[in-house]
Amino acid sequence: MPTTATTTKRGRPGYDQQSVLLIAVDVFNRHGYDATSMGILAENLGISKSAIYHHVPSKGDLLKLALDHALGGLEAILDQPDAQRGSAEARLEFVLRRTISVLVERLPFVTLLLRLRGNTEIERNAMERRRTFDHKVAALISAARDEGSLRQDIDPRTVTRLLFGTINSIVEWYKPGGSLSPEKLADDVITMAFHGLHAPR
Repeated sequence: MPTTATTTKRGRPGYDQQSVLLIAVDVFNRHGYDATSMGILAENLGISKSAIYHHVPSKGDLLKLALDHALGGLEAILDQPDAQRGSAEARLEFVLRRTISVLVERLPFVTLLLRLRGNTEIERNAMERRRTFDHKVAALISAARDEGSLRQDIDPRTVTRLLFGTINSIVEWYKPGGSLSPEKLADDVITMAFHGLHAPR
C-alpha cells in the first residue's frame, strides 16, 4: 500500500489549472518570478514537478496565464460602452473606477503585473500591453483637459503619472475583506483625484 507522501507526489490532489495558477501567482509575488523554480512551486502545491506539467508546459506558461488574466480585465474596460460614450471626464471617471475594481478583484494577478522587470519576452510583451492601456487612459485625461473639465495648469503627463501612481500603490496596502470596501475605495480615489482634499465650502 503506498504511503501518504508517495500518493501526494504521484497524484494531483484536487488541483485544476486555475488552482495551480492561484498558488503559483502567490509564490511568484512572495519570492519573485525569477527566483521561483518549479521545485519551489511543487513544494508549495504539495505535488511533484511532473504533476505540475500535467496542468501547464512550463513556468513561463503560468506567468503568461497570470498576466493575461490581469491585462484582460484592464483591456476589457476600454471596450465597455461607458468608456466610449459621453464626455471625456465621465469616460475617464468610469475607466478609473473600473480599473480600481479590476485591481481589487484580481489583486494577486495585477500585483504580479506591476512587479515585472522585463527579463523575459513574456514579461516584455505584458509590459507593452500595459503601456498601451496607460496611453489610452492618458489620452482620456488630455481630452478631459481639452474640453475644459480638468484644470489647465497641470501637465497631463504629470496628472497621468500621479493617478497611476496612486492607483498602482493600492496593491501594496489594500486588504480585501477589510473595513474599506472596493466601492468606497474607488469613491475615495475619485474624490481625491477630481476634487482634492479641501473641505466643501
